Amino acid sequence: MSLDDAFASPQSKRQYVRRLFATIADRYDLITRVLSYGQDARWKAKLVAIADVRAGERALDLACGTGDIALAMTARGARTIGLDITHRMLQLARLRAGFARATSRADSATASSSQAQFVGGDMTSLPFRSDAFDLVTTGYGLRNVPDLDAAIAEIARVLKPRGRLLSLDFNKPESAVIRTAYLAYLTAVGSTLGWILHRDPDTYRYIPASIRRYPGARGVADKMVARGFTNVRIVPLLFGLMTLHLAERSS
Repeated sequence: MSLDDAFASPQSKRQYVRRLFATIADRYDLITRVLSYGQDARWKAKLVAIADVRAGERALDLACGTGDIALAMTARGARTIGLDITHRMLQLARLRAGFARATSRADSATASSSQAQFVGGDMTSLPFRSDAFDLVTTGYGLRNVPDLDAAIAEIARVLKPRGRLLSLDFNKPESAVIRTAYLAYLTAVGSTLGWILHRDPDTYRYIPASIRRYPGARGVADKMVARGFTNVRIVPLLFGLMTLHLAERSS
């Protein structure tokens, strides 16, 4: 399937994304560091800090990747589930969790009885009961779902009333000049990395291609409001090229 064909329908995007992330899983952390100018870990730490995770809360991290956000919330005492559609991502997350547990046991002062769980699943059809979680997070998840409205509706369903949603993702700059330069940079870098790492320049050109079809920070915020979220806030990062969304499910 070509990159252009990937966006022809929700089903074709779902198939393309599943194959893509299975291909890049072992290099995923490296690529996010490169494309975020080394800021990815700091942004995710900011997300977790703003989330104000409380001990005993039930937290869900969607498109959890290798598990960094899920494990950070677990370290703060949350009972956390990480969900991803890619089997290899879940394998890497479980390996990371095992290392974190071993490190925690070695330092009894910081040891915690809670452990993150990692499960397979689709963001547009979550395998959880309604009103199950106090907190839902996602890093780079909403831009990749085949049906953004369905994903936001599912998040609203599984959140408890007054539950919090936090999402980190690329933004689509509103300025045409900045947007053109930004997407050109991501296309050039993505093509180069794709060829070097996979002999396929389209591998990471998917990122700018997905941004072109993304509603951007304000568009995503509007969709959250339409699905019953309140107190929706946009926190710009990297001069607005990245965005944190914060929202609360209506009571």
